[in-house]
Amino acid sequence: MNGATSAEVAIPGRVSPVDWDLAVSTARRLVRPGPSVPRQEAEHTVARLREVTAEAEAHVRGLTGLGAGLPLLGGDVVDRDGWIGAAAHSIATLTSGALPNRPGKVVSGVLAGTAGVQAGMVLAYLGSRVLGQYDPFGNGDGGGDAGRLLLVAPNIVAAHQALDVPQEDFRMWVCLHECTHRLQFTAVPWLREYFQNQVSTFISGLDDSANSALTRLPELLKAARGKPDPTASSGPMGVMELLQSPAQRVVFDRLIALSTLLEGHADHVMDAVGPMVVPTVSTIRERFTVRRRGGGLLDRLLRSLLGVDAKMKQYAVGAKFTAHVVGEIGMERFNTIWTSPETLPLRSELSDPQAWVRRVSPS
Repeated sequence: MNGATSAEVAIPGRVSPVDWDLAVSTARRLVRPGPSVPRQEAEHTVARLREVTAEAEAHVRGLTGLGAGLPLLGGDVVDRDGWIGAAAHSIATLTSGALPNRPGKVVSGVLAGTAGVQAGMVLAYLGSRVLGQYDPFGNGDGGGDAGRLLLVAPNIVAAHQALDVPQEDFRMWVCLHECTHRLQFTAVPWLREYFQNQVSTFISGLDDSANSALTRLPELLKAARGKPDPTASSGPMGVMELLQSPAQRVVFDRLIALSTLLEGHADHVMDAVGPMVVPTVSTIRERFTVRRRGGGLLDRLLRSLLGVDAKMKQYAVGAKFTAHVVGEIGMERFNTIWTSPETLPLRSELSDPQAWVRRVSPS
């Protein structure tokens, strides 16, 4: 899409079990082209998305009370190729040094290439669907720890066309969500490092978990046939949980709780701010929710295999948790949640928000 950048994003030059250069090139070959729009319209869309980003964050700050004194920054508008490069860079940075390296130069190269192709297929699928993303490990216009807020122009245009809603309203609505994510990380100084440490700890234990799973195979098969764990997930995420060691399950639960909070909080904020600045917010939310559930058989199968459906559930659970707590104690006391890792919700508290209130912010 004209006006949106697809500039190359350097992949960290450390040894990795995934060939990220191959992943990027594979994804860019496979990703579908974006919608065709007149050049003038494309350039206007790109310019407006950059402008609306700062406006949206000002609204988010007004509602949440977070980020006072921080600079109001625009967003980086990219095309699908640009998002693919940025996403690969972010994942490579986040997992650098945590993923186990395989022995043997030849075998390692072959396996890294295979992993690169597989990662590229996932990036291609997501690259035509992701509307925006805040990357806390990217380098945007603000530099330093500001991260990089990406808005994928062709995907926003395609979604707007499919939903048949007002352009300006939809742009603002999308930016409200992504700006909430940026504010979560920029207004909470410890969150970026905490998130990175949790991911590194989890990934570093993958080999140990796999070995542990082999020794516990009879036990795992018996558990799989028995009464399901009500706290466990289904689908690919459920299989992952089944294979985890008890120690890794603790870290996994922390990551699930954090990501559910971040996504749900952003969904709650975008809809709470919405009526003031997005007159058609209720229509957009209704149609967008239907779109999230839609798609053909192949699309639904891929979403299930990639865990995207589980991600959709996170939005609903996290938004319900946020709405309950804010309704119960108000936004100012809700913000106690950002004080430290100890004040984040436990995974069990996401479905019992009153338990979090009793533990962290009793009256």
